[in-house]
Amino acid sequence: MPSLDWSEVTPQAALELQLDRYRVMTREERVATALRLHELACDMARLGIRRQHPKANPAEVEELLRRRLELARAL
Repeated sequence: MPSLDWSEVTPQAALELQLDRYRVMTREERVATALRLHELACDMARLGIRRQHPKANPAEVEELLRRRLELARAL
């Protein structure tokens, strides 16, 4: 595969490249990728929660995360 100059790749082209990668993955690889992305998103949300609530203990952070996820599902 030739090297790409990522500074010249448009958002649409990057999306197509990503979709091409997904198409060659097995179902198990796609599920594993989805789970890793979900966990990454949760980790990022936890960081945001900790910034907004610096005195929150780990259980409180998880509760706030759970509430955010419920709200997102309701939208």
